[in-house]
Amino acid sequence: MKSISIFILLFIVLIAAVSCLKIEQLPDKPSISFTSFAVFDTIDPLGNVCKGGLLKFYFEDGDGDLGFDEPVSGQTDTSNLFLKLFRETGGNMVEITDTTDLMRPSNYRIPYLETIGQNQILRGIIAVTFVYTFYNPADSGIFRYDFNVKDRAEHYSNTSSTCIIPLSINDIYTY
Repeated sequence: MKSISIFILLFIVLIAAVSCLKIEQLPDKPSISFTSFAVFDTIDPLGNVCKGGLLKFYFEDGDGDLGFDEPVSGQTDTSNLFLKLFRETGGNMVEITDTTDLMRPSNYRIPYLETIGQNQILRGIIAVTFVYTFYNPADSGIFRYDFNVKDRAEHYSNTSSTCIIPLSINDIYTY
């Protein structure tokens, strides 16, 4: 009986000590950092051989409000991952603003993410796959992406950049 009392007392002391731990705090504004980019051969939905890209980046959001619900009919603002394409031209990385450029990705929507419990911080790795459906070997070259995210409170993250990515019809790369 005495050992049970000691066990209960130790359990209560442990619970009290854990409950006094301070909750970690991060800014409400999301933060991102580039992790990797892989270029690979793939097959498009019509069975054609094409190139694909896989962007991975780390994120932290202090108030845990990253990601959007499924869009509803008529909703126009559904993007929360924004990408800019830069291509090497004359030795300089130049932003490509031409919306008809087939390498230029559209913006994306990160799905709704949420935390459970008292600590609202979200952390993780997001992976985005690009399929260059109309890839043309003439498009081979050197490029990079700049990207940032927006949370539900419309806080924009810092901008992060991929590494310089050489694209060749015959190679598979991971950076």
